Amino acid sequence: MTTTTDVTRTCQSPSQDFTTARLLAALEQCWAAIRTRHPEVPAAVLVVASGSPARASQNLKWGHFATSRWQHGDNRLPEVLVSGEGLSRTPAEILTTLLHEAAHGLADARGIEDTSRQGRWHNKHFAAHAQELGLTPSKDAKLGWSPCTLRQETAQHYTGELDQLTTALGAYRHAEVIATKTRTNNNNGVSAECACARKIRVSRAVYEAGPILCGLCETRFAADTDDEGDPA
Repeated sequence: MTTTTDVTRTCQSPSQDFTTARLLAALEQCWAAIRTRHPEVPAAVLVVASGSPARASQNLKWGHFATSRWQHGDNRLPEVLVSGEGLSRTPAEILTTLLHEAAHGLADARGIEDTSRQGRWHNKHFAAHAQELGLTPSKDAKLGWSPCTLRQETAQHYTGELDQLTTALGAYRHAEVIATKTRTNNNNGVSAECACARKIRVSRAVYEAGPILCGLCETRFAADTDDEGDPA
């Protein structure tokens, strides 16, 4: 049995000439514009790569921010990834992803922990930074404050960058086809983690009976397979 993530083609034109250089230039211009408006956002290396999950239980991701991933002379630079699969979306949605990752960049520059659960749970610090950058975050039971929408006034500020993205977009990456394995038993139980990174292991029947809450942070223990990746 196999499964794949459905990615709908939304903004590509078959007749449009496409070059990777123009795409990367448009993404870098967006990041530069974000930094001009918000100088604390760090310089970064922009890359386009796969956002496909490794397992069927994981989500397709639109992007990520990874601190100190690149070496430039004597300096370390963070990486901002925009997934090739996510290029099927509108320019405004891609800008939203870049602003989402810029919010992580602000947290990194300020020495603030804005996520837990291996980067999946986005806390109130992330929400504050996202709002500062012109996004409206909303709370998800599994991801915290990760889901964000672009405010109208923010889109108006980046009109030139959105126009450049519109011109540069012309191709996107298909999601990987993932082979899934059927489990014959659940003797190993379920490993789950809360927002403050405490971990428990319980039987699947106990986990599925209802939410298990942490007495310290009062958030739900979520299974490691509930979500993997940052669908920014």
